[in-house]
Amino acid sequence: MSGPGMSGPGKAGRCPCGRGEPYDECCGPLHRGRRKAATAEALMRSRYSAFAVGDEDYLLATWHPGTRPASLDLDPEQRWTHLEVLSRTGGTPFQTTGTVEFRAHYRWQGHRDELHENSRFVREDGVWFYVSPA
Repeated sequence: MSGPGMSGPGKAGRCPCGRGEPYDECCGPLHRGRRKAATAEALMRSRYSAFAVGDEDYLLATWHPGTRPASLDLDPEQRWTHLEVLSRTGGTPFQTTGTVEFRAHYRWQGHRDELHENSRFVREDGVWFYVSPA
């Protein structure tokens, strides 16, 4: 599902989310709809990976309908390079809300930068959704 200019799974097919597992065993099944994220952090990591591989459909599907934009226009020049999970609150399989603070590093137009966000997530009918920055 990589779009033009998007980076795919890293070295040896490793998942961009940073867990060190193969993409096809980590975020790949979530992106293909074969599995749902069990925790808010798992959803956040899978969304980061979706940005890295250019999977706009997955990003929209995992965005809460109350805050989801009508469409996305990912920049093919933006290369997501690595993810740091800084903290989390709640977000377990037994909770309905959670936050995940992270830094997502990227390169764009030859410059390094990062997105630092504390994201808010909700679980509805057993499915986690990204809501907004906290």
